Amino acid sequence: MKVSGPLVMAEGMEDANIYDVVKVGENRLIGEIIEMRGDKASIQVYEETSGLGPGAPVFTTGEPLSVELGPGLIESMFDGIQRPLDVIEAKAGDFITRGVEVESLNREKKWKFNPIKNVGDEVEAGDVIGIVQETNIVEHKIMIPYGVKGIITAINEGEYTIIDTVAQVKYEDKIQDIKLMQKWPVRKGRPYKSKINPVEPFITGQRVIDTFFPVTKGGTACVPGPFGSGKTVVQHQLAKWADTEIVVYIGCGERGNEMTDVLNEFPELKDPKSGEPLMKRTVLIANTSNMPVAAREASIYTGITIAEYFRDMGYSVAVMADSTSRWAEALREMSARLEEMPGDEGYPAYLGSRVADFYERAGKVFCLGKENREGALTVIGAVSPPGGDLSEPVTQATLRIVKVFWGLDSQLAYRRHFPAINWLNSYSLYLDKVGEWMNKNVAEDWTEFRSKAMTLLQEESNLQEIVRLVGIDALSEEDRLKLEVAKSIREDYLQQNAFHDVDTYAPLNKQYKMLKLILAFYDETLKALKVGVYLKDILNMKVRDKIARLKYFSETESEKIDNVFEELSQETDELISKGGIPNA
Repeated sequence: MKVSGPLVMAEGMEDANIYDVVKVGENRLIGEIIEMRGDKASIQVYEETSGLGPGAPVFTTGEPLSVELGPGLIESMFDGIQRPLDVIEAKAGDFITRGVEVESLNREKKWKFNPIKNVGDEVEAGDVIGIVQETNIVEHKIMIPYGVKGIITAINEGEYTIIDTVAQVKYEDKIQDIKLMQKWPVRKGRPYKSKINPVEPFITGQRVIDTFFPVTKGGTACVPGPFGSGKTVVQHQLAKWADTEIVVYIGCGERGNEMTDVLNEFPELKDPKSGEPLMKRTVLIANTSNMPVAAREASIYTGITIAEYFRDMGYSVAVMADSTSRWAEALREMSARLEEMPGDEGYPAYLGSRVADFYERAGKVFCLGKENREGALTVIGAVSPPGGDLSEPVTQATLRIVKVFWGLDSQLAYRRHFPAINWLNSYSLYLDKVGEWMNKNVAEDWTEFRSKAMTLLQEESNLQEIVRLVGIDALSEEDRLKLEVAKSIREDYLQQNAFHDVDTYAPLNKQYKMLKLILAFYDETLKALKVGVYLKDILNMKVRDKIARLKYFSETESEKIDNVFEELSQETDELISKGGIPNA
């Protein structure tokens, strides 16, 4: 009946249902029904609609938009509706042509299936019946699909394609075939037994995150910031170094060259645990800014459904969504074409609930099945507020849901301070839980040092106001020392070089020793000040240079850090003996 950009109105659709996938026109463009009024359906088409006009046929598939889940996901790069881009390129050339139909997963490749269950075993949804070694790093666990249970009547080892039957389950005289692949609708979260309170930190190796604003495995975080402040670089760093077994990276409306960076870098970078290329545990969803806007809306659901599938195997999975603002813009465009009542800044009134639906799919859970596996799904979303305005609707809707806020600051980025996470306006609601874990597993005084360092940074901000008004001479020597130590925390601890072989990742023990040394410098020199040592002598201490270079020491050189502790103690003792005034 009507074509308005990616929105198509069709009549005579009384047999179709909301969210059914349809094929539109002679080219059979893929679309999804997003509204039904009587026999009239509103369809968002995931491909370019130019040349489509009223009178064109619409074919319904009778199924919701679903993803194929099985061996072949890892190392793949899909578009927003799970079409593999390498297969499309081989079939259609460098650009996605309209109506191109390709299978999401390879139907011809054979996988070695090793059963771990036997004939006669009783199974239920979620039970692992066998293993496929998908890559050197990832064991792909073949699970009983949701809604299936019974007794295994047949199960065979061997080489199978994803559509071959590898086992059969009998329940009440009904035989069900189990294949290596299963399907799942993307807009519906995959089920689990129960959620667990997440307490274990999601270790990233980024000092500003791990020490000051940690996120847990199964937690949620957002990275809002203006253009050029380093959102994508932060997410790349987390995808490379975070303590996670599977990474699903969703480039939602991003520049094509940023996805190219990921594609070029990940095969070259080595996974710190296994030594294998990072791509061997990564799934990429690419819906770049020049791809159809409607598919952008589907891309984050495609990504998080794949992530839930690996979570159900018992893995710790991280989803990087870059950026949810582009996804919200796609929602706004479709809402406007549907002529819905707009909310703030033209976004649909249901923006908040859609954002919540997405982030609530994160969590640490007991997976389905008799094994009581634990899986974790951590979601980290980048937000790109126009002009860096954090009061805009997408950022605010996100902040109401997530528990960690890493606020990027363009001023820090201009000063070449990366990661440009502002320590004064960022926060983490997991601090208490993670603090207990750190005190138990890293050092008893971890939270004490963190609090002390944060207090110094906050006091520095207040002192800087006084300096701007009346100059540094108005400050006491103790306050000037505070400024110097806070500067050391900022430049020697929080600032991190993503391109340096050693500094790009800092293990927790190294982070602890670095922070302890900076705070020990403050304590020792404060004592020296109080007994009459001049501030200029303290600031000229040789050990300060060594503290600044600590970040470039590898973890194997921990004895060098211990030596710096000794040098600090010796140098302050010398200063006190030379210039100190004995206490009365």
